[in-house]
Amino acid sequence: MMSQCLTCDVDLLRRYDQPGPRYTSYPTAPQFGPHFKEEMLREYIRRSNEELIPRRLSLYVHVPYCSSPCLYCGCNRVITRDRSAGTRYVERLIREISLAGPLFDHDREVIQVHFGGGTPNFLRHEEIGDVMRSLRQQFQLSSAAIRDFSIEIDPRFIDTSDVAAYAQMGLNRASLGVQDFDPTVQRAVNRIQSAELTENVIKACRRSGFRSINVDLIYGLPHQTLEGFGRTLDTVLDIRPDRLAVYGYAHMPHLFKPQRRIDASALPNASERIALLSLAIEKLTAAGYVYIGMDHFALPDDDLTRAYDAGTLQRNFMGYTTHANCDLLGLGVSAISHIGDSFSQNPRDLPSWEGAVDSGHLPVWRGRHLDLDDQVRAEVIQQLMCRGAIDIAAVERRYDINFNRYFADALAHVQPLAKDGLVTLERLRISATSRGRLLLRIIAMCFDRYLNHRLPGGTYSNAI
Repeated sequence: MMSQCLTCDVDLLRRYDQPGPRYTSYPTAPQFGPHFKEEMLREYIRRSNEELIPRRLSLYVHVPYCSSPCLYCGCNRVITRDRSAGTRYVERLIREISLAGPLFDHDREVIQVHFGGGTPNFLRHEEIGDVMRSLRQQFQLSSAAIRDFSIEIDPRFIDTSDVAAYAQMGLNRASLGVQDFDPTVQRAVNRIQSAELTENVIKACRRSGFRSINVDLIYGLPHQTLEGFGRTLDTVLDIRPDRLAVYGYAHMPHLFKPQRRIDASALPNASERIALLSLAIEKLTAAGYVYIGMDHFALPDDDLTRAYDAGTLQRNFMGYTTHANCDLLGLGVSAISHIGDSFSQNPRDLPSWEGAVDSGHLPVWRGRHLDLDDQVRAEVIQQLMCRGAIDIAAVERRYDINFNRYFADALAHVQPLAKDGLVTLERLRISATSRGRLLLRIIAMCFDRYLNHRLPGGTYSNAI
């Protein structure tokens, strides 16, 4: 199992702690442009229906509302306590679903649904039920046990009875934000949340039959210490979620205004951040969790680990997912779709999204057609991010290229990484070593033609 191989080399992590994309897509979102219009999305959907074996579908539903601002957050969100805003939003979501749904052949199975945010449980469970009913009317939602129908939950704003309602409407996976249980850290980022409250929601998910539960943690927050973060890790391990995501906090106040309220002098320095990450890796792997990639860990019998070891892991705008080769339809403000060889994104501001939906148009703001070079590089980067290796022969067969000639410039950038022990170079395979697996972003950047191998500071977070 490649997923067991991980070495935390502090000196290498410090040396390669550079900004770079997280590669939830390639090309990445900054390469999307306004030339991509609604009619282009419609054409890509038509072509996807006409493929010899049409792909299954994934649906992403974005809910932007939050009742309270978490100062670290860089997500697209709207802070309000006005619940009627959610009601109006759901009405338009259902309109968007009714516009997009008939464009897809109804026999294309939807194997994934994900409610993300924001805070999806800002909506009343009856409203989430209304969205699910609309999806069922327009799409063939899978009833298979392997379906992945998930929702992000803020434990501070939910009743355990809501969880049972989610299960009844078909949701079977939950992701809970925790970040850190240390009271000082929580006050510094404006997120007060007890371990007891969190555990009660997780227990409710388990009682309701949810197949998998994820918990999000963040290292690098203000006032975090090894002792305090260690206590948080121990508490979470006692709860034993099926999956864990341990993200590095990206302090980018020039992009995210709420972060300006964070005391930058209280943030851990680079060495302290690496020590926090090392502690998380040590505790999680000792407790039996398997490192999947990037920031993700899972228990050995979780679907995510099974998908990794079977080579069917997928990385997209929902992070790591268990079902490869799906077309992704994004619904709601700022949501991104990946249909065939195209990406398209809805408007990031509510008025523009609302105006498009109200006028009966698919709310396309920007997007991109992937040319052949984009497709080749996307395949290589997807293999790296999901398998930790590039199958050179498979890439050559699929795209009829000579890999070494095609990627001569990229391989020149890979050579120093190989000398530093991050990758091994073989005739038919390029593999991240146990030391390189924490730096997959850095390896993937070598194959990204849009970076021009300049450090993309200001746009992307650091690798560690």
